[in-house]
Amino acid sequence: MLKIKILQAVLAGLTFLLGLLSNLVLRLQKQSQKPQKQQKLLQIKSELDSSSSSSTEMMVVDDDDMYGLSWRLAMETNNNVRPWKTIPLRCYKHVENYMIGGQYEHDMNLIVDEIMFYASQITLSTSTTTTTHQDAWVLDVDDTCISNIPYYKAKRFGCDPFDSAMFKAWINQGMCPANPVVLRLFKTLIEKGFKVFLVTGRYEGTLAKITTDNLHNQGFIGYQRLILRWIVTATYVTFS
Repeated sequence: MLKIKILQAVLAGLTFLLGLLSNLVLRLQKQSQKPQKQQKLLQIKSELDSSSSSSTEMMVVDDDDMYGLSWRLAMETNNNVRPWKTIPLRCYKHVENYMIGGQYEHDMNLIVDEIMFYASQITLSTSTTTTTHQDAWVLDVDDTCISNIPYYKAKRFGCDPFDSAMFKAWINQGMCPANPVVLRLFKTLIEKGFKVFLVTGRYEGTLAKITTDNLHNQGFIGYQRLILRWIVTATYVTFS
């Protein structure tokens, strides 16, 4: 009988110890899981903050792009904007993307294709006399035949004020690249028999040679005449 009581006491003691060990293990597991849960919560919060920040930045970019589109529309429709000397800084990315992102070239190709279709419908005079052979075509030079995009890129496409001295220095390098779309039009007009005249606001006294050489080097060969600007000086007559 005594042995049975001792055995029961030992079993009760073992059961109590097992209970203590189980509680201890559960506590340790909970404590080890807390940092993991906290870390997971922090990670989720960080991801949410990052997503919110990206969305905000995207909204700002999209808002600037929409502003650029609106400002451009207002300017192109009879210049319905307040007087301006520089393009608003918010329009910079919009203009940059338009000029060098492919849309400008795409627009030019579409326009030139329409021009070439129109030119193809014209029946030129077969006479070679100057009085009857008057089928002429006029093209502008700057930013039509040849491009000044490298200069405007350095000036943030108009967000910085126009610098006439810097622009003249750029011109004097004679490195204005051809606008390939207009060069294609130019060669087509020459082949068809049009007399092509080139006009520019550049001054003849200082920029005639560099402009002629630049055009020639870029493939504009065979035009009738390059018309430049003259410097007009006032003449005063004194009567005595």
